[in-house]
Amino acid sequence: MSQGPVDASQVPRFAGPDTYARLPRIDQVERADVAIVGVPFDSGVSYRPGARFGPAAVRQGSKLIRPYNPALDVSPFADLQVADAGDIVCNPFDIGAAIETIEQAAGEFDAGLVTIGGDHTIALPLLRAAHRAHGPLALLHFDAHLDTWDTYFGAEYTHGTPFRRAVEEGILDTEALSHVGIRGPLYGKADLKEDRRLGFGIVTSADVMRRGPDEIAEALRQRIGERPLYISVDIDALDPAHAPGTGTPEAGGLTSRELLEILRGLAGCNLVGADVVEVSPAYDHAEITAVAAAHVAYDLISLFALRSRA
Repeated sequence: MSQGPVDASQVPRFAGPDTYARLPRIDQVERADVAIVGVPFDSGVSYRPGARFGPAAVRQGSKLIRPYNPALDVSPFADLQVADAGDIVCNPFDIGAAIETIEQAAGEFDAGLVTIGGDHTIALPLLRAAHRAHGPLALLHFDAHLDTWDTYFGAEYTHGTPFRRAVEEGILDTEALSHVGIRGPLYGKADLKEDRRLGFGIVTSADVMRRGPDEIAEALRQRIGERPLYISVDIDALDPAHAPGTGTPEAGGLTSRELLEILRGLAGCNLVGADVVEVSPAYDHAEITAVAAAHVAYDLISLFALRSRA
């Protein structure tokens, strides 16, 4: 039987453990089907720093999460043993060393990982670890930005380059790559051409507005198929009205409702790993961004639970 969150009828939500959703720590359970792990690293950012404080903020923003998810008719903390595995500690002064540490630590988990960042640089080592376990991955990437640029100031490993590196390294199945939420100015039209060359399809935030989450989710399901799926959510996929606490905000984004509904439309997909990144609490207001990210993580955990029923 799974050990779930602390009982809110016995311990008020403003008390108790500072774990995600007040779940048990991983050292308090015999096994973990899904592990929540933080990566407090933001040395790869190109604009506003602060995402190193994201894992703590998202854990704080998760205190009101309850055990039953009515939108997906699943009780993820009962169906699976979910535990908070704490943080992966990595070098804040050496991006290369940090990437190596994250990859090694992620590969040591015998569980599905839902990782809380941290900036988007961390997606590359997480994808490497998932690829070793599952082979070429379908990728669903929610973001305002493509993150397929080649370099920043000559640096190959930043929060704007992880998915180009992942394609170059053969980690991703180039028949099943999608960005969702893309918007805003680019450096030039060549950015879109390069992104297509790498194999990505783009769903803009305007596409979601015009077509609706259900149609978008079905199109994504068709592209993903039965492939092992990794979902990477940059919280700036949301409009700044829904996620002000992030380092590179762009106007015209998704609502939190649209993002959650698209995720829910992926029920049954072969999810093998996920991350929620770029929460930067210094720019947040009343925990708006942290709460949104906490609920995104909850629906990702719920997708793992639904997949376990198959």
